[in-house]
Amino acid sequence: MNVIRLAELRDTPLSVDEVLAAVADAGAGGTAIFVGTVRDEDHRRAVSGLGYTAHPQAADRLRVVMEKVVADYEVRAIAAVHRVGDLAVGDLAVVVAAACPHRAEAFEACRTLIDDLKTEVPIWKHQVFADGGDEWVGIG
Repeated sequence: MNVIRLAELRDTPLSVDEVLAAVADAGAGGTAIFVGTVRDEDHRRAVSGLGYTAHPQAADRLRVVMEKVVADYEVRAIAAVHRVGDLAVGDLAVVVAAACPHRAEAFEACRTLIDDLKTEVPIWKHQVFADGGDEWVGIG
């Protein structure tokens, strides 16, 4: 059985429905999903937009992160999709989901997936602020 159902970086809009469909599994009693969106402020500064840039090996690292979650939890199905390119306020930046036999494990697996994705997959965020400033996040 292929537990990792979707693992992609893409420059097109993300779909919550696509990720939920990818993790649908008759043996799962609980499915947890996390949806990350571009917010309109960061550290009290108005954000006008941002862009994500991924290292060429980011997709491989994403799969490694997902394989570890599968090894550590009783996951029936797992999916993760992250945007790259330019995004506007309100756009979906990342959607991850984990389907497990029980809800508690689904929540834990989903939380671990998004937390490890953010710390271990080389994707960098370039925020542009309304005041004309900008910053890179996730580098170094």
